[in-house]
Amino acid sequence: MALIKSISGIRGTIGGKVGGALTPLDIVKFASAYGAWIIEKTGNPRIVLGRDARISGDMVSKLVTATLQGLGIDVVDLGLSTTPTVEFAVPLEKAGGGIILTASHNPIQWNALKLLNGKGEFISDQDGKEVLEKAEKEDFTFAEVKKLGKYTLKEDYIDRHIEHVVNLPLVDKEAIASRGFRVVIDCVNSTGGIVLPKLLKALGVDQVEEMYCTPNGHFPHNPEPLPENLRDIAGKLNNGKFDLGIVVDPDVDRLAFLTEDGSPFGEEYTLVAVADYVLSHNPGNTVSNLSSTRALRDVTEKRSGSYNAAAVGEVNVVEKMKATQAVIGGEGNGGVIYPESHYGRDALVGIGLFLTHLAKFGHSISRLRASYPNYYISKNKIELTPEINVDAILDEIKRKYKKQPINDIDGVKIEFEKEWVHLRKSNTEPIIRIYSESETLATAEHLANKLIYDIKEVISARK
Repeated sequence: MALIKSISGIRGTIGGKVGGALTPLDIVKFASAYGAWIIEKTGNPRIVLGRDARISGDMVSKLVTATLQGLGIDVVDLGLSTTPTVEFAVPLEKAGGGIILTASHNPIQWNALKLLNGKGEFISDQDGKEVLEKAEKEDFTFAEVKKLGKYTLKEDYIDRHIEHVVNLPLVDKEAIASRGFRVVIDCVNSTGGIVLPKLLKALGVDQVEEMYCTPNGHFPHNPEPLPENLRDIAGKLNNGKFDLGIVVDPDVDRLAFLTEDGSPFGEEYTLVAVADYVLSHNPGNTVSNLSSTRALRDVTEKRSGSYNAAAVGEVNVVEKMKATQAVIGGEGNGGVIYPESHYGRDALVGIGLFLTHLAKFGHSISRLRASYPNYYISKNKIELTPEINVDAILDEIKRKYKKQPINDIDGVKIEFEKEWVHLRKSNTEPIIRIYSESETLATAEHLANKLIYDIKEVISARK
């Protein structure tokens, strides 16, 4: 069993002992801390709540709702929803914040409380620390009986969100409809199964084959939209009857595509393709995190824009986007952030923009993928003993490669022409994660192995 408390929320497995898993007592304690913090910080006792379709979601939602009401907070419950829909709803409801009950791509036994501010964006690092401190100190006071919060159920926000996407200036419903796309979707039996069929119909896509679209929380496979987890939809596409496949994670903020023969378009390239389309109409800057493909930089510079890298984490990407006035950004895990809509990863927005791009491109999705620079990312890690000073090791690596361009805002990223390697330490265990990218997978793996050797050499020299 596991319980992870972080600045972005609380995440854990259902069942187990208090303090060691996401038990009812832990849920109430953390919801209390966040609710009390919202009242103290904003003076606005109104919070929007939504959840994915996990089988623990109903229980967690009832606990969170009752806790917030007990603090005197009015709860606007969207019911079964998506992360971007809750983000979209918070400012429209003039709420002080929002909570999304989802463990994102984690397996069925996990759930989480993700926390938003009044703008519908993930709370900042400092805000998260304040919430954690309140939870640790149990610094909250509950309301008297006549001041308990009210409860309102609003289940129309998915439709409002879809309408918003369809009406975005760069989403062209007519162009999409004219292509007559034949699409197969995998929504992993979560809330994507509610949203995607409605969205695609609203965008003019009439031929949609639904896979795992019953929102019962029984994931038919590992819910992270990686190629190794998408064999069923790949097999469906392989028969040649569809133009593309669309896959989302349980809370619908990550987006992946498959080509007409079932091959992965590549999660990294979801953002690349969408950014290319946006930049073709609205030139400007882009942002992704340090571990994302450099193909976004290539596309941005080709369109005369500037690319900037942010520390890993959606809140860091959003901060960098605001600072650089980026017109599009996100993460290489299929997360598209489009400020014209809102500052949050949004698969609905990503689908609208991508399908418009593909429709106007006029050729197959595989040809669209072939039009972008080809890079491969290798992901590795090196496990260390607890007594090893990871920061000192990273400092030694920085000195060793000081002649290369280095970014140290989040670990150490070293650039080599068209290649890079990113070293990040784990916050919970003595591990250094090593991401590398090159124009071939073999070269990316060779680069990773070279850094692993360098790290081991540094460790040996320090003994």
